[in-house]
Amino acid sequence: MKRALLSVSDKTGLVAFAQTLLAHDYELVSTGGTQAALAAANVPVTPIETVTHFPEMLDGRVKTLNPLVFGGILAKRDNPTHQQTLQDHHITPIDLVCVNLYPFAQTISQPDVTLAAAVEQIDIGGPSLIRAAAKNYADVLVVCDPADYATVGQAISDEATTPELRRHLAAKVFQHTAHYDALIADYLTTDADRSDAPDPLTVTYQRQQALRYGENPQQAATLYRENQPAPFSIPAAKQLHGKPLSFNNLKDADAALGLIREFSAPTVIALKHMNPCGVGSATTLEAAWDKCYAADSMSIFGGIIVLNRPVDLATATKMHQLFLEIIIAPSFDDDAYAVLAKKKNLRLLTVDFTTATAPEPAELVSIRGGLLRQERDHVLDDPVDFKVVSQAQPTADQLQGVLFGLKTIKFVKSNAIVINTPSQTLGIGPGQMNRIDAVKIAVGKAEVQPAYAQAVLVSDAFFPMADCVEYAAQHGITTIAEPGGSIRDKDSIAMADQYGIALVFTGHRHFRH
Repeated sequence: MKRALLSVSDKTGLVAFAQTLLAHDYELVSTGGTQAALAAANVPVTPIETVTHFPEMLDGRVKTLNPLVFGGILAKRDNPTHQQTLQDHHITPIDLVCVNLYPFAQTISQPDVTLAAAVEQIDIGGPSLIRAAAKNYADVLVVCDPADYATVGQAISDEATTPELRRHLAAKVFQHTAHYDALIADYLTTDADRSDAPDPLTVTYQRQQALRYGENPQQAATLYRENQPAPFSIPAAKQLHGKPLSFNNLKDADAALGLIREFSAPTVIALKHMNPCGVGSATTLEAAWDKCYAADSMSIFGGIIVLNRPVDLATATKMHQLFLEIIIAPSFDDDAYAVLAKKKNLRLLTVDFTTATAPEPAELVSIRGGLLRQERDHVLDDPVDFKVVSQAQPTADQLQGVLFGLKTIKFVKSNAIVINTPSQTLGIGPGQMNRIDAVKIAVGKAEVQPAYAQAVLVSDAFFPMADCVEYAAQHGITTIAEPGGSIRDKDSIAMADQYGIALVFTGHRHFRH
């Protein structure tokens, strides 16, 4: 008779799986709650104490950690020395191990969980059992996921527990325990430790959604989420309407959330291809929409919209007139939702904006052969830190315009130029290989706008030469903000003075690659 050890926290499907094993001549050995559940279902089961000759102890912390258990799992069936050792110590081989772990992830997801309660949900015996069985997968079947009960049960019935199946189940164990340990490591990491660069870096994600494809139809893609994604995030968003999000939708929507968190006044952002094409702030959401739309009424077509106030009917009616991919907001008024939901493919998402300004973890970016980790660009630019290097002085309104532009430019691909008023973008020049081209694009979009005379120009990095200042001056710009720090700063300053431009050095670069 074969022997199976069953010890599970999640008892979904347990009884049916145990009955399958019984039907194929397995002796069942079990622990604590699992034993009780099987006994209650009239499934014959041998208590673990009968095998170990020790009672469970230390409040259940020690049950299976015993040579009579692990010897039975780890002994190689084709190794005569191992088999002799089992006989010498009266150890019965264990041929199947079915274990799933204490619910650590569920425990730490509870808002009021204490450290002590979380620590008690760190499983010790469970990971040891399935790791041992996975190591000896050639001889021991290991099942750590109730979703595999049917597959394993059928394979046992068909006498087809192939080496490929055994290896697959073993790999799944090590994926499972690696994920489990990474969650524990992350939970126990203090805020002070988190500010450093850990070595090694342990990160883990759970599969959330298979995507139709990636950036292009020829690329397969999947969305993975953190165990507890931040409430202000796309994996935690609630989709109220529309078809599933695509790979590109997800990236654009995430970028839009990053930008909207910079603003506290009613604000609307339109974003395309990871770059904002319009940003508008006002005293009402509808007025903010009007400014956002007017900023670039062409590029907004097919864009992603994020609003930091509940969507009202007036704003929804105006948005309904356009083709938009996604609208993200804290909520939608019922009548506003009814208008927008008339378009069956339009995605409507809600996100918890109450946590929008909460500290964010470091940013991770994959590269071939590695991973980059950096703090997010959450610097708060402050006019107190600005240095006016020109003879002309900016007005208070122009400085407010600089602040608005600096909030926006952090989310524009470099090289980046933003031309704006204190409440509206007028022209954005993103992602150029040289800065003068970015200036030309931004000016070309902005100079046709009615508010252009009040506009300021903001650059994400210093001007390498004076041509950018000269071009902007020749096209009516009167205030420019850039970080400073070029070896040719004096040339830009001289050009600004020649044209009477107020030139402000902010001291902070905002590259975004």
